Amino acid sequence: MGRAYQNRKVSMAKTSDAKAKVYSKYGREIFVCAKSGGVDPDGNLALRGLIERAKKNQVPTHVIDKAIEKAKGGGGEDFAVTRYEGYGPGGCMVIIDCLTDNPNRTFGDVRLCFTKTKCKIGTQGTVSHMFDHAAILAFKHDDEDTVLDALLTADVDVADVESDDGKITVFMTPADYFKAKQALADSFGEIDFDVDEIQFLPRGSTVVSGDDLVLFEKFLDMLDDLDDVQNVYHDAEF
Repeated sequence: MGRAYQNRKVSMAKTSDAKAKVYSKYGREIFVCAKSGGVDPDGNLALRGLIERAKKNQVPTHVIDKAIEKAKGGGGEDFAVTRYEGYGPGGCMVIIDCLTDNPNRTFGDVRLCFTKTKCKIGTQGTVSHMFDHAAILAFKHDDEDTVLDALLTADVDVADVESDDGKITVFMTPADYFKAKQALADSFGEIDFDVDEIQFLPRGSTVVSGDDLVLFEKFLDMLDDLDDVQNVYHDAEF
C-alpha cells in the first residue's frame, strides 16, 4: 500500500479528530444551553439557534439528542463560561472562549499554551476592547435595501450590511440576533444561512510571519487540543 496509503490514513485520522472536536464542542454547548434555558427549542431560542448551527456543521442527530436528554436529567457537570485574553506570537491579539467544569485546570492549560509559544496571557479586557462583539448572518440575496428595510422595520440594531456577488451579510448586536432571524424569516421565508454565528471581530490586523507564524500555528494547535476551548478569535494576518 505504501506511502500513499499511510498519508491517507493520517488524513483520515485528522479528519476524524476534527469531527470529534466539533461534536464535543456542540454537545457541551447544547447541554449547557438546554440546562440553563430549557430543553424545548421552541421556548429556548438560543437552543434552537445552536441546534441549527450544529446541523449546519453536520453534527449527527444522536449527538444533539444525547446532550438534550442529559440536560433533562438536571444533573451532570456544571460548566462555566470562561474567557481568556492576551497577546500571541508577533504581538497579535487573541481571545479564547471556554466552557469548563474546572476553571483552575482550564486556566492552567490555556496559560501553558501561551508560555510554550512565547506569548503573554493578560487579564480580562486586555485586548477585547479592540474587537467588536457581533452577530453575523450571511445568505443568498441580491437586494440589500429590501433586507435592510425588513430588519429596520423589526427594530433590529443593524451595524452594517454588505452585498457581494449575490450574497448579503448582516452585522448586528448579539442582543438582536434572534429578532433579526425572525424578521428575515417573516419577510423572505426559510433561509439557508451560509454564516450564522456570534463572534468577536477585530477592528484591525497584526501581520504575523516567519518564526512568529510557526509559533502561532503551534499555539492554535495546542489550543485546539484542549477540550474546554470552544472558540479562538484573533487579529493575526498571515
